[in-house]
Amino acid sequence: MRDLVVSTDADAPVRILDGVSLDVRSGRTTALIGESGSGKSILGSAVMGLLPDTMSAQGEIVFDDRQVLGIPERQRRALRGRWVAMIFQDPLAALNPSQRIGRQVGELLRRGGLRGKALEEGVVRLLARVGVPRPEERAHAFPHQLSGGLRQRAVIAMALSGGPRLLIADEPTTALDVTVQKRILDLLAEMQRDDGIAILFISHDLRVVSHIADDLVVLYAGRVAESGPARSVLSKPLHPYTRALARSVPSVSAASAVSDPIPGTAASPAARPSGCAFHPRCPLAREICRRETPQPREVVPGRVSACHFAEEFLDD
Repeated sequence: MRDLVVSTDADAPVRILDGVSLDVRSGRTTALIGESGSGKSILGSAVMGLLPDTMSAQGEIVFDDRQVLGIPERQRRALRGRWVAMIFQDPLAALNPSQRIGRQVGELLRRGGLRGKALEEGVVRLLARVGVPRPEERAHAFPHQLSGGLRQRAVIAMALSGGPRLLIADEPTTALDVTVQKRILDLLAEMQRDDGIAILFISHDLRVVSHIADDLVVLYAGRVAESGPARSVLSKPLHPYTRALARSVPSVSAASAVSDPIPGTAASPAARPSGCAFHPRCPLAREICRRETPQPREVVPGRVSACHFAEEFLDD
């Protein structure tokens, strides 16, 4: 992805995403993190070609050396499911309430030619693989008859059914308890090892991200604040926002529910402050931060930061 801009189609357009660039490589997990409203889910929808009619995208989204942004919808549909799939954050909105779970999970299997008993067995196998108990029975249920956790697992089974090469996982374990979370994350890791798929993992949970991500991209107000190898970014942030996120992770031993909350509220893409969007909340902000918007740049090999003073973090 290079210089992706997603704007609202209005008399006064708002840039929801403003010049975002990132890479997702085969066999690796790139995690996209940031507070609510930073544009993470919009980015996933842009890759899938599922932006609302009120938004448009410019820039480059390249899959297997092929520009997919702006291609006809018929070609885009051919990519979805088989090559690129998405696990949506809200399973109830992602599922068709009038169709049984088995029919929805088996859609791509039917397109692949499976029928009858082979189709039923394929659906049951997928549901069992993502931890749905009594999958034969649950395949005949409607979405409203399942719990939130079971609906989420059904959505994950749908995403895996086509054997995609790129999987966009938008908060895929939010509705699941800890033990099921681990099972799903282990499943994604297993698929990655066996099939070499690339995963774009969208989350706000730094604990999960620290365990599964190879690469990390930090978004703030629709712009890249920092990116690089996940372990390096989390252990030695080169942007004040990344540092603040790491410090805000809840601690079991802390008296407060949040270890060190970030002051203020996240900037909205519709009302970004001048200069660095994070400067009103940044304890290190200086005059240049208020005047000039910092551009992402490579501070050290493999590490990108959009902070005027990123070099100072190297010795901190």
